[in-house]
This record gives sequence, C-alpha cells and structure tokens, in this order.
Amino acid sequence: MKLALVLILTIPAFAQRGGPKVQSPPEAGIPVTDPLVIAKCSGCHHQDEKGNLTRISWERTTPEGWEQAIKRMVRLNGLTLKPEEARAIVKSLSATHGLAPEEARPVMYIPERRSIDESLPNDSIRQACASCHPVGRARSWRRSKDEWDLLVAMHRGYFTVAEQSFRGGGGRNGPQPAPQSAENARPAVDQAIEYLAKDFPLSTPEWAAWRARMRAPKLSGRWLISGSQAGRGKVTGEMQIEPGASEDEFTANVKLTYVKDGTAVTRSSKSVVFSGYSWRGRTSDWREVMWIAPDQSAMEGRWFWGAYDEFGIDVTLRRAPDGISVLGADQSMLKTGATAQRVRIFGDNFSNLIVADLDFGSGVSVKRIVEQTPQRVTVDVAVDAKAIAGKRDISVRRAVAPNAIAVYNAIDHIKVSPDTAIARLGGTTFPKGFQQFEAVAYDHTVELGPVDAEWSVEEFYSVYGDDDKEFVGTLSASGLFTPNVEGPNPKRRFSRNNYGDVWVVATYKNGDTTLTAKSYLVVAVPLYVRWDQPEVAQ
Repeated sequence: MKLALVLILTIPAFAQRGGPKVQSPPEAGIPVTDPLVIAKCSGCHHQDEKGNLTRISWERTTPEGWEQAIKRMVRLNGLTLKPEEARAIVKSLSATHGLAPEEARPVMYIPERRSIDESLPNDSIRQACASCHPVGRARSWRRSKDEWDLLVAMHRGYFTVAEQSFRGGGGRNGPQPAPQSAENARPAVDQAIEYLAKDFPLSTPEWAAWRARMRAPKLSGRWLISGSQAGRGKVTGEMQIEPGASEDEFTANVKLTYVKDGTAVTRSSKSVVFSGYSWRGRTSDWREVMWIAPDQSAMEGRWFWGAYDEFGIDVTLRRAPDGISVLGADQSMLKTGATAQRVRIFGDNFSNLIVADLDFGSGVSVKRIVEQTPQRVTVDVAVDAKAIAGKRDISVRRAVAPNAIAVYNAIDHIKVSPDTAIARLGGTTFPKGFQQFEAVAYDHTVELGPVDAEWSVEEFYSVYGDDDKEFVGTLSASGLFTPNVEGPNPKRRFSRNNYGDVWVVATYKNGDTTLTAKSYLVVAVPLYVRWDQPEVAQ
C-alpha cells in the first residue's frame, strides 16, 4: 500500500522534473526571465539554453490558475515561499504567461464565481472533464499538446477516480451507451485532449497581439457604476480610484445606491490588476472581479460575497467624462398606450436640461421634466399605442444608455431566474448556501425585466412518498430561499438529512391574467470538503 501511494504521488512530480521519457515539446516555449520565478521554480522545472523552464514555459493561464499551481507545489512538492514572494510570482507569470483579454473574457464566470449552465462542445468533454469540475477550468489554460497530455498524467496520479470518466465509466453521469463508431470507441479523455489541444493551444494570435500592446493600467480617477443585484434590483454609483504601492495596485472608494429603495452603500477596497486587464479587489466583506477593456475605458464584472459566493452585484463601470453621462433608468419597461409614466433617469453632469434634450426613441414622447439634479432627472413620458415593442436607448443630449428600457404591448409570460439552482444546508457546523430567485417578465421574445411576484414551493415528485417540500427550507416574499440546517432529522423517515429537490414557483398577477413559472431547486448537503479556493485579490 505504501509503495502504491509513493508511485501515485510521484507520477506528476516526475513529469514536472522532465524525466527521460518526456520528449522535448515540438513548439517553442515562452522563456522565463523573472529572477524570482527562476530561483524558486528551477529546482524542479529545469531551465534550458533558451531560458525555458520545463512545464511552465509551455503553459499560460489566469491569475487564479497560477495561484492554484503554486499552492499545489507548496502542498505536494515542498516549495517554500513567503506570502509576498507568492504574490510576486503570480503577478509575473500572469504578465508573461497569462491570457489575452479576448481569451479570458469567455471564462470570466470562473473567477466571478457564477453558477451557469456551461456550453459543452461534445460528450467527450462532458465525460472526461465536466464530470468533476466546470469545463471552464480547462478552458482557462493554454498549453502545448505535450502539456495537455501531461495534464492527463497528473490527474491519473493525483485523482485515481478520474480514470472512470477518462475511460468512459460514466463518472457522475452513470454508465454510457455503447459507442456507435470507431471514433466514439476511443477513450473519452483522448477525444477531449484532442479538442483542447486544438482549440486552446499555447500560441495564439490573440496572445501575440496582447503581448505587444500590453501596458500598465492607468485607472486613477472617477468611474461611474451601473449594475444590478438579484432580488434587490438596479444600482448606480461611482468609484474613485487612486494609485497604490505599485503601478498595478490601486485603492478605491465606492458609493452605491439601490434604485428601488434608495439604500446607500459605501465600501473601500484594495486591488491588483493582473496582465494589464484583470482587476481583483477586496473590501471588508466582498470581492471584486472585473475585466478591463483593452483601451482601459470600461470595466465589467461581479462583486460577490457569502459563504458560497452566492450573493453578488453585476457591475459595469466607465470613466466619468467631462460632459453628460447616462447610466440608466429606474423603470425597466414602458407600456404602449400609457399617457403618463414617470421615469427617473440616472447619470452624471445633468444641468439645465429641457424636454428636447431627452429622447426614448420613436413612439415615446417626453411630456415634461418633473425634477432634475446633477445625477438624476425625473420625467413624465407618454407611449403611443402603436409604438414598436422592443428595447430602447435613453439619450440625454449626446450621451446614450443603450437598451436601457423596453417598450411592450403586454406581458405574456414570465420566467424564473435562475431556471435551475442549488442551495446548501447549513447553520450548525457548516455555513448555509442561499439562493435568490427573480421573476422576469417577457413580451414574446422581448425581456422586460424583473417583476414583483408571489413565491411558493411545490414538491418535485421523484420518489414514492416524497416530502422534501416540508424539510428543505423556506422561501421569502422576495424570492430568497433559506435552506434548513444540516444533519440527521428525526422528524423525517429514516432520520434523513434535510436535503431534497423542489419546484420554486413564481406567480404574477397581470390584471385579470395570472402567470406562473417554475425553477428546479436542489437543496444539497454542505460542501464538507472544499478544494483550492483562489484568493488572488489583495
């Protein structure tokens, strides 16, 4: 048993040290020039005459990816680092062996901690990769073909159960049907690696272009914020960014206002910008992950908190110009035929506006300005009965908020967002994992925004005598699901835990019409074992 364990743990370590059976990669690597990285890594990752370090020079990834790799080296291979050295190495590798903005943007949901239904290219990826973790983790890396192969060897060494998925044993998806062709008869992992090596190679035009144009982030100044939080609605505000200790570090002061109830929030944060565009910040209680546009004129991302990072604000930031800016409106929809609808428009540098300065597009006329301040103007509008339904821009003089409001004829259906969700029991030993739901209205295919709905829970019948509804947790009037406590429950049959699956139902009364929609909710046990948790923020 001890010998087997030694062999398992040394497979990936042997590969990292460039053992005699590992051939030199056929493509050129990316030299490592940072003296700190060389000093701390070259003991295991051998340096060649071109300045390449084995493994490292044939890989690129996000700041979170490099941090995970460093943690693995510390935990399993005896690497010793001071915290400031680890941070410096993550910065260095993110700059020289990182991703281009265009490569990182499609997988931003990974560092943003979003729960989404991933789009998977084929069943092999589903089987070999997504059986254990989001495929976005693999897509967050760029490797040479040999490095993709060595990644499989590492999985086989560290995670022996992965072989079930690699060979088509089904993993969490259970036994799979027999292959219909010789191609499908190949192991799932071979097909997956072929796809990854082709679509996520080490050398790309995007990375070559970004290496040439990458520059230090110059973000100091005032930025305007627009965003939304599920269950609480739209937010507006500003962020004042100041330079920090180095050219890629910043401090910031944030002022936010929730449009619906006027609640004000202030926070101060410290941040690092990796690779010239990856903002990672931290306040006293939330974390900031944002993608910065290559021209450094805008940012977008998610600020999140909670034991499972389940709460968050989707934000868009842009530099505050000298002139007028428009962030959005308090209303998300305007009904055709309505003659007096009041709308508050939020922005910056509003001054001496007249009705002719405001425009909602054809079929919508501004009747009068009720009130105006430098950051807000309140207007009454009328919508023609024959106005075309769809999203509209709001413009104030030359400033525009694209798709800021929708014109609709009738709300014909609603959807619950998210349409599938997970919450986790907790509160005794482990933290609870909450889930916020929203009811979103539609006029055919036009999304109109969240509406106030009545919320309830219905049984999802999956076994005989299902009683999950009575035990999994409670749903508030605002759509926030609070799970029950973890642990055996003597009130349940067989003293089962309080886990289960249910329907979350939204009911919306629209005049004489009642609309309903459902979301499927799984209430699971806590995460008893939590794997590596990236913490690349300050």
